[in-house]
Amino acid sequence: MDALLTAIVVWLSTNFGLPMDFEQPHIERVASVEMATLRHRGLWPSRQREAAVISGSTGSDVAAREVVAVYNDETATIYLASDWQGRTPAELSVLVHEMVHHLQARAGTKYECSAQHEKLAYEAQEKWLGLFGRSLESEFRIDGFALLISTSCAMAILP
Repeated sequence: MDALLTAIVVWLSTNFGLPMDFEQPHIERVASVEMATLRHRGLWPSRQREAAVISGSTGSDVAAREVVAVYNDETATIYLASDWQGRTPAELSVLVHEMVHHLQARAGTKYECSAQHEKLAYEAQEKWLGLFGRSLESEFRIDGFALLISTSCAMAILP
């Protein structure tokens, strides 16, 4: 995992100008249902970040998202779904997304709202998937409307 995280940091720094910070986050595996439950009960810190996949409906149905990963700024921990193995471009893209948040936190990057943190993370995830001829829409059913909602302060949905 250390070599993979290092390679992702180099790729993110090269492609998106994020700092080349090699202080690696903690990685923990958690059941997706548990992540979603904790998030919706407000037990995660307010500065959490999440990668979500669309489950069983159209990409623009944000309410149907299943949380598959979360980054906790305060503990520098990436929580991945318990069944995550990193064997596919889609699974690896989730780690890329969360590493963006880790590098943003390490750099002390500030945004108008937490939804704006998601914009670069989704851009990086999309570019990563594109390396394999895939996209957020094809792998996670996240379309342009879902991205707009997930990355816009005006459209932010409160937990």
